[in-house]
Amino acid sequence: MDFKGSDTIAGPRAEDQLPHTAQAAVKIVIVGGFGVGKTTMVGSVSEIKPLTTEETMTQAGIGVDDNFGSASKTATTVAMDFGRIKITDQLVLYLFGTPGQERFWFLWNGLFEGALGAVVLVDTRRLEVSFDVMGRLEERGVPFVVAVNSFPDGPRYPIADLRSALDLAEHIPIVECDVRRRASSRDVLMTLMRFLHSLAMTGSLT
Repeated sequence: MDFKGSDTIAGPRAEDQLPHTAQAAVKIVIVGGFGVGKTTMVGSVSEIKPLTTEETMTQAGIGVDDNFGSASKTATTVAMDFGRIKITDQLVLYLFGTPGQERFWFLWNGLFEGALGAVVLVDTRRLEVSFDVMGRLEERGVPFVVAVNSFPDGPRYPIADLRSALDLAEHIPIVECDVRRRASSRDVLMTLMRFLHSLAMTGSLT
């Protein structure tokens, strides 16, 4: 079959192509409850146009979906978000944002498969949501760092108090961030990479 003209299949855009210097790619998952900023983080830090699977929230979700603190939110991720960022000329991170609504959590196991590490995004207005999230990562043996996303109306607590409230082990990093800012989101990813490196050096990362 001869493909010509408009029938020609276009290749990836130049800006979406994997850098030729890349030697290693790492899968990272970004997890958390509904409305904590997962889609925003992937979108702010990704060097390619992110893939999102957001759908409009409808009345069918009333009484099922928890949109506490996110009353103005009109869409929710139903499968995943996907982005990519180059950390060095040799290292590329593939970012997978998980759906936040509990009725979509059954998709998490597939997204966790092959992940080297995770970022747990936390909203200080709903700390209790984070326990199930961290528990699932621990069950799968996926190392993670905790990133406290700043919301204008969210209470601020000292890191030590947050660590105690989340019952977080001393060796697990916890940082504050603003996922709307690319530099802040990148700093979170760098914190995760340093943590994974430290685990690898001590033999804790298998």
